[in-house]
Amino acid sequence: MFGNLFEEEEDEGGSSSTHLPPKGGDEPPPARGRSDLCGIKNQGGTCYLNSLLQTLLFTPEFREELFSLGPDELGCLEDKEKPGAKVRLIPLELQRLFARLLLVDQQSASTANLTDSFGWNSSEGTNQHDVQELNRILFSALEHSLVGTSGSTFIHRLYHGTIVNSIVCKECGNVSQRQEDFLDLTACVCGVLSLEEALWNMFVEEELFEGNNLYCCAQCDRLVTAAKSAKLQKLPPFLTMSLLRFSFDFAKCERYKETGRYSFPLTFNLRPFCEQTNGDDSDYTYDLFSVIIHKGGCYGGHYHVYIRDIDQLGRWEPPEEDCKPKTQKKVKEEVKEAFEPKLQEDDPLSVLTTIIAQEPSKTVLVDQLGQKLMNMIGSSWSKKFRKPYGPIGKFLQSHNDVFMLVSNATRVALKTNLPSPVTEPPVPTELTTNSDPSTASDPGAAEQQQGSDQKPEPEPEQGSHWFDLNDSAVTSIRESDIEKQFQGKESAYMLFYRKTQLQRPSEALNNPQYKVPFHLVQKAQEENIKVQEMRQKFEATNNTVELRLHLAPCYRLDNGALQPADKEPNEGTTLSFDRRQTVGVLRLTIYQMQELWEGDMALTVAKSLPAGLHLYNTLTDDNVSLYSAGIYTNSDLFVWNGREVCGAAILTGAEWEPVLLTVVRPFLDEDVEQEARNGVEYKESGGGFENGGPGLKREARGFAGGVTLGEVKEALGEPKESLLCQEHKGGKIGEQGAGEGGGASGWRVFPPDDMQRTLKELSLKDGDALLVLEPQSFDSSVFSLNGDVVTVTTPSDCRWLQVEFQPHGGGGGEGEVEERRKIKVPATGNMLLGEVKQRAMEELQQKAPGANYCLRQVDCTGKLLPPVCEELSVRDAGVRLMTTLTLCLGNAPKASQLFLHFSVGAAPSTGMEMDIIVEETSTVKECLKSMLDAVGLDGTCWHLRRLDWCEEVGEPLMEEDASLSELKISSGDSLVVTEGQLPPKGFLNLSMWLYLDPQNAETDFKHTDTVKTAGETQSPSAPLCGGSTVELRSVGQVEISDEVTLEDLKTQVLTLPALQNMFVPTTAFMRVWQLEGGRLARILRGQQLTLRKLKLSSGTDLCVQQLLKEEDLGPKEVLLTVKMGVPGERSFYTPEELLWDASRDSSPRSLRTCLAAHYGLSPDSLLLAKHQPDKHIWEEISNWNQQVSKKKKKKRTESLLGAPFHLKDGDTIGIKNLLIDNNRDFVTLEDKQGQQRLREQAEQRRKGEKAAGSDVTAPQKNAGQTKSRKPEVALSINVGEFR
Repeated sequence: MFGNLFEEEEDEGGSSSTHLPPKGGDEPPPARGRSDLCGIKNQGGTCYLNSLLQTLLFTPEFREELFSLGPDELGCLEDKEKPGAKVRLIPLELQRLFARLLLVDQQSASTANLTDSFGWNSSEGTNQHDVQELNRILFSALEHSLVGTSGSTFIHRLYHGTIVNSIVCKECGNVSQRQEDFLDLTACVCGVLSLEEALWNMFVEEELFEGNNLYCCAQCDRLVTAAKSAKLQKLPPFLTMSLLRFSFDFAKCERYKETGRYSFPLTFNLRPFCEQTNGDDSDYTYDLFSVIIHKGGCYGGHYHVYIRDIDQLGRWEPPEEDCKPKTQKKVKEEVKEAFEPKLQEDDPLSVLTTIIAQEPSKTVLVDQLGQKLMNMIGSSWSKKFRKPYGPIGKFLQSHNDVFMLVSNATRVALKTNLPSPVTEPPVPTELTTNSDPSTASDPGAAEQQQGSDQKPEPEPEQGSHWFDLNDSAVTSIRESDIEKQFQGKESAYMLFYRKTQLQRPSEALNNPQYKVPFHLVQKAQEENIKVQEMRQKFEATNNTVELRLHLAPCYRLDNGALQPADKEPNEGTTLSFDRRQTVGVLRLTIYQMQELWEGDMALTVAKSLPAGLHLYNTLTDDNVSLYSAGIYTNSDLFVWNGREVCGAAILTGAEWEPVLLTVVRPFLDEDVEQEARNGVEYKESGGGFENGGPGLKREARGFAGGVTLGEVKEALGEPKESLLCQEHKGGKIGEQGAGEGGGASGWRVFPPDDMQRTLKELSLKDGDALLVLEPQSFDSSVFSLNGDVVTVTTPSDCRWLQVEFQPHGGGGGEGEVEERRKIKVPATGNMLLGEVKQRAMEELQQKAPGANYCLRQVDCTGKLLPPVCEELSVRDAGVRLMTTLTLCLGNAPKASQLFLHFSVGAAPSTGMEMDIIVEETSTVKECLKSMLDAVGLDGTCWHLRRLDWCEEVGEPLMEEDASLSELKISSGDSLVVTEGQLPPKGFLNLSMWLYLDPQNAETDFKHTDTVKTAGETQSPSAPLCGGSTVELRSVGQVEISDEVTLEDLKTQVLTLPALQNMFVPTTAFMRVWQLEGGRLARILRGQQLTLRKLKLSSGTDLCVQQLLKEEDLGPKEVLLTVKMGVPGERSFYTPEELLWDASRDSSPRSLRTCLAAHYGLSPDSLLLAKHQPDKHIWEEISNWNQQVSKKKKKKRTESLLGAPFHLKDGDTIGIKNLLIDNNRDFVTLEDKQGQQRLREQAEQRRKGEKAAGSDVTAPQKNAGQTKSRKPEVALSINVGEFR
């Protein structure tokens, strides 16, 4: 509830959107949900106000009393600006808000106008307020606002009650009474178990004045013994109970919240607490109808309310109580058995086809396919199908006539219903009130929708019609759910009861217009018409997609892809079309546009790739809407005859996606520039040469991804004995060769078996280099063959860089052609780029005053890359000799800085993105502020997002306080400044590591991945909690909901490609560690616990370990690493794992007994110590296991799980057998060396602090001080004078 609580909204009917509006303009407010009730928008922290307003709205008598006041008494809101007009703003705004909540078809209403009438502004909204305080202040404001009207006493009539306090003299019997009025009662929570007990203490128990606390009796005229009591004298129609959950701890001088169990009845009789008890039971009986719930602590939290819909205005449905995974699976199985044919569970083709066909998008993430298969048949792929059919990935590839990999091979789909590869599979959420816009044109879908609408609504249960109104969200709940609010951090805070004898008329049931003034009904109807028109307009505009049509006569097949027939790029014809229309209507429209078209017309989804235009699936079903076919805006459609283009057959589908390779050949021509003028297209590489020297010529060539490497060699016209080589990724590119300034690069020769493999199977992608060498090439000193590695050496006479000057970033006109000059600068691999720039500027004579220049590389498409760091050498910056650098205006980043592109609101388009240089240690929040300052924006409702793989706005940067380097943001990355607060954290992005057993790591995982430790360290091992080291290997990342269980996480981890060779019978044979600072910190326990309960956050590093037997650790079972000391030596035997059950006894004696049983020794002969790897010391665990409390003189057992040892998973316990080893010192030689290193580091730090001076000590002292809270401001509502 902190922050800008009451920030005004610009548009009353609009929603406070956290994203930029779509192309259709302002998005209309969403319609009501299934409950048919309207929520209230949270202005930032007004949840307490929303809960109270909903309670008053669902108090029919309050609502009707308010509606009974007409404009003649309250005035009109239209006259509030007129001088001298008496307009009672608060009741008028409350009337209008209640009318909107009852009659306007929108998901939530705004309270901005109401809070304006309170006199609140944004600065007052930053303070936290209490709903009990608001209840009293709002009633007082209403009473003052209604002075002089017929409704001036309706608050008093509905909520006013009287308490009579009596004091009886025990000697003369004199009774002294005093009446006390109330609008709500406060009930004590501390030390009380129920509301009935609190009322009993208040109105039944007597307080005696005796001893030192005597009462002065007026009748006796002296101090006497007396009894004080209180009774309810007058009961109101509505009883409000405020629970005193917040208390003050005088010992700690701080507030705290009572979270213990405190029950309250749904119906109770107040007769025992009343002064007059001779009436009927109906006069004393009350029913609960509203519970305001507070979640959080005493300094902040959130309010929502449970309300019984007395007039049955909403649509109550049984809530979804199938929250547990087991229950969900059971229901799904029952539905499957009832409505689906028998699945052939022994046929993997049938199972996978069924899984994909049941998905709404008709596609499944490859990483989630294994989990969905286990959910369907109850067994994993490894256990049921791996042995006869191989890995699941290989099975999909072998059945390419059925399955198709799309979205960069991250999803699998059926060939019959392949979605568009240009966009993600359709996820029809938050479009309109209908989830699928294609239903308007799909008769079958319409009939299905109509049939679903004709299903009878579930009859509400007896005593139901309870709803949870949580700001904008309204959901049905059961009456039994109220008991869950008896205790905990989320518990009942205010109770509202109504007399049982208050009956509602039959005409009020299911009638939201009951007693609503006609002028308010009319305004609501007008608003509904306006909102409906907005939705229709928005739906029509939002369903209009922009299609790019590419006509076959304008293209030719070249380099494995479709290229424009003329050299100028072909952008295609743009067509605006309604995606709710069918493919047949689109085909007819294109026919009418192309009057000269002859023959068949096929429409095929296309995508522009670096190699050219490629075709995917053809739209064959004319009755399917574009939405169902997966066609979205900016989709490319190729119009052709479906067979050939210009006489050449076209291969379609994802398996034939062309790959743009860089073909590298030896270049022996005497004049490079003359060859370029002759029309040979090439690019000089770092291995290239000039002035007749031998070099490398680069040429971009495209090939279909489904062709073999042998076919590529034939297409290049190379003889059979030629060698094809791939750039060696594992080598150190640019190592120093022979001669000063020379360089070398490594290439791996493809073995003969790879000639029969396709480019896709070889994982070749766009931009990869392919070196073509003939056997005679090794006769020169440039190329040398060592095994299967070819080394290309750059001689020392080729040390130069070409610098091209572009005065205006390359965007100049014809008049600037003369200024774009090129010069060659002598350079070596060790030369600093700053020196290269200085020499280039001197030769170009560019020394404009006040102008800053930088050097930038250019990619294969001609796009300028980020400026190079001038503090680095040519080799360290990754710049190859014999290449071209561009000298542009701008600043160059330092080694500690990042050069970032950014845009505001949407993905950057060509020429529209902006650049900024920030420190790599800057936080996301600091980077965002710098970007906002650069574009002149202010405010706090902004956040940063990355760009995803398809250059669209992607995931937000959730960790605002994390540095850019920690988030792995590098120079050249593009970020998007997006309007709105950060979205809620629902999914976790977890980095997964594999625990490698040293005994079988070499045999089980024979691949060349670099072994690293968590935290991006380069050492080959990661320390355990206790100091032992293990090898970890990164196996990828998992994106998963925080509501899934630990068992589901293990199942999804097994689907990672890097773990395809890992076989485990069940998930119980896996152990999951959480890594902290590169260390194995704790084991995740509880197979059925959710990741949220395990307190995992996005970005957490987890490590999986394969076990030889099943494991299900309890909450107090500790996995320790134990080491037995070698007698007479300062060393230990090989460490072992020991599972210690500390659930019953966590004392040192229990651990000693467990170790004695493990080693077969006597417990009394063992000496134990815990290793502290950070300090390289051992802390001895003494035999003394009891300590005496000074206060109660009671012995209590010492626990090793608490202070000072705090034993946890992975801790190392050293053991000495005193029967054969007299050395009680556990310190080893490695510990001695570690202690010496720590002393040296401490001495260096001490010297550095002494040299820095004493001025750094002041901020250090203040660093630990906590930020003080803002002073609390009293809640107030301003009311005008109407007397």
